[in-house]
Amino acid sequence: MRKLDIYIGKQVLLSILIVLLIVIGLDFMFRVLEEMPEVNERYTVTRMLIYSSYQVPAAVYEYLPLSCLIGCLVGLGGLASGSELTVMRAAGVSVARLVTTVLKPVIALSLLAMLLGEYVAPYAGTVAESRRAELLSRGTVSGKTGIWHREKDEYVHINVVTPTGEIRGITRFVLNPDSSLALTSIAQSGVHQGDHWQLSNVVETRFHGDSTEISEHATQSWDLKLTPQRLKVLLVKPKEMSTSELYRYSQYLAEQELDNDRFMQTFWRKMLQPLAIIGLVLVAVSFIFGSLRSVSTGQRIVAGVVVGMIFKISQDILAPFSSIVHIEPIWAALIPIGICMLLGTWMLRRVG
Repeated sequence: MRKLDIYIGKQVLLSILIVLLIVIGLDFMFRVLEEMPEVNERYTVTRMLIYSSYQVPAAVYEYLPLSCLIGCLVGLGGLASGSELTVMRAAGVSVARLVTTVLKPVIALSLLAMLLGEYVAPYAGTVAESRRAELLSRGTVSGKTGIWHREKDEYVHINVVTPTGEIRGITRFVLNPDSSLALTSIAQSGVHQGDHWQLSNVVETRFHGDSTEISEHATQSWDLKLTPQRLKVLLVKPKEMSTSELYRYSQYLAEQELDNDRFMQTFWRKMLQPLAIIGLVLVAVSFIFGSLRSVSTGQRIVAGVVVGMIFKISQDILAPFSSIVHIEPIWAALIPIGICMLLGTWMLRRVG
């Protein structure tokens, strides 16, 4: 039985890795095409390719569930087409044993992906976004680079956050209690010093009714609760953050009385991803023993893509829906997973 486990595991693992390689290759190609219009004398093709390469770890983590689903359909489908699964069943190997054998490499991959998503992807994404922003930044507020942040009545745009934690191109807008503009400020750079930021080369404009007052400062102390670690987190999309970063930043937003649903939804989706993969694999195995037992590889791939897309779309729809109806974010991630697990288990029992 050990040889049988190794044989099935290798077939499934190889199929998953091949599918993952193809998906990541396509994602890399589309990312390069998306970045091509931004190429200039500073942000060269070589630097653009390096930036795109830094996004690969996050893509591996994101596309692993879909790759596991399609890989299991292809790997087990090949065994079914060669009647190998039929021989195994005739030899007394139960469906439950086959499912357990398939899940072993899948669980191992999901654990490796969690480490990748927790440590490698956030660091690579932060470095990539920081260098890209530095190369594309022109020193003005831009929607293409930098980050926006709000703390109480102050709105801040930062063009560049370097990997060392230094910030560059800081634009501040401070509002009065009646929401009128009280102050604007532009600083060249800033460094974090314990409990505050020290800004350099600051030009400040204060609004007094119909008049303004402009002042310049070589250095200026700035009280902002965002630390360099939190700022570097903001450089990447929520799905590229680690679970610990997502949780800490969600708590910070809650303290500032800001909406943190998007970050908590992503937190629970990442925390529950191993269960999502297991649920999708159960559906894939049930298909092989049921409706997709004797179809072509192409049809199995199409079925896998359709199921994967339905699963992802349901998660994407439930996330904002949970915010509208005030449901805990965990349910937005858990409901599609539970449906997959129940559906897969029910279909397997029918064929078992």
